[in-house]
Amino acid sequence: MKPLRGTELKRFLRRCERPDLELHILLADVEDPVNVGAAFRIADAVKATSIILTGITPTPPHKLIDKVGRRKDRKVPWKYVEKPITAIGALREQGCQIVALELTAEAKPYQNFEFDTQVCIIVGHEDHGVTKAVLEQVDAAVYIPMYGKGASLNVSVSLGVACFQVIESVERQQNR
Repeated sequence: MKPLRGTELKRFLRRCERPDLELHILLADVEDPVNVGAAFRIADAVKATSIILTGITPTPPHKLIDKVGRRKDRKVPWKYVEKPITAIGALREQGCQIVALELTAEAKPYQNFEFDTQVCIIVGHEDHGVTKAVLEQVDAAVYIPMYGKGASLNVSVSLGVACFQVIESVERQQNR
């Protein structure tokens, strides 16, 4: 077995089909530019509709975002909105389901949640997560069950898990 490279890899990836969906990613006060760069790379991998950067989240151009994100900020549509509540309101007006990736008493396990075909996944600050003010605006919260001693994964790792689960959930619903 050998890894695919170059033209073989491009041909292989063309066969990958994603269900029809509108997926937005909102970074609410994600402070570390490494996580922002990773979010751009994830957004490209899942063919996200957009990334919205809010609050203290660093924006391109930024050396670390560019390095970690492998210049995906040039391919993925993005914008900066100062207040996450403003961005949420605009997405809600477009008909998006607003889902926070956060541990709350009402949160559902991510793998059991049915995501809509128009959805925004929100992740928050690396230490304090999604704020109470933002949580008051969401339609739902989901979490990734942790089976070890740690309470959570890195924000960009969690985002990657959740985004691929959105695709899986929508695909499962469309194949019923």
